[in-house]
Amino acid sequence: MNLLTRKLENFAPLGNDDKSFLDELVRKNRMFERGKDIILEGDAPDNVHLILDGFACRYKLTSNGERHIMAYLVPGDFRDLHIAILKEMDHSVGTLSPCQVVDIPSSIIENLTERPGLMRALWWATLVDEAILREWLVNIAQREAPQRLAHLFCELLLRLNAVELTTMEGFELPITQSELADTPGLSAVHVNRSLQMLRADGLIELKDRNLLILDPHRLMEFSGFNPNYLHLFDRAGRH
Repeated sequence: MNLLTRKLENFAPLGNDDKSFLDELVRKNRMFERGKDIILEGDAPDNVHLILDGFACRYKLTSNGERHIMAYLVPGDFRDLHIAILKEMDHSVGTLSPCQVVDIPSSIIENLTERPGLMRALWWATLVDEAILREWLVNIAQREAPQRLAHLFCELLLRLNAVELTTMEGFELPITQSELADTPGLSAVHVNRSLQMLRADGLIELKDRNLLILDPHRLMEFSGFNPNYLHLFDRAGRH
């Protein structure tokens, strides 16, 4: 089962015909190296992009060249299903690791209305993207530096688990401390101190770009993490 199908089945059951359609959709993809832009602010959007493998991010640059990361895109995530409505991009999307990316013509997205089950799952995925953005705003505004990082790690654990990319201990995190600092509005010094605190408290361990979550329950309690905004269901339809 491809990662897009895995993700969407967390939101709505898909028939075999829809699954076959998605298998064909992701068959053709291209590779981007780490640190490359998939699309830039100001570009005219044509295709919808799907991240099939790797980590990417949405970001904006300030007038003095500072970058702020507004969202992580992990395997199974789209870059805006209805982006072709816009005349130009209002933000950039770049890779944080080597990425496999699928280019999906807008015409195919429009034709998905003929597949009600699939369209429902895609709508749900779009609503979850908006919910994640709201939660990130709360995270930046209301939590201290260690809690911001802990909350982000809890979110990634569940999002990656939804596409079966976690292990019993944690998940691959191909993100530098500098990139982490660009995400929750922290300095590199704050990120380093916060990671040291989380390690000292026995909550996480970072080894070779793998994040080990030593006590998920305590990490969620520490960060005030409530997974309801991810709207993830198991295959039986329960939260």
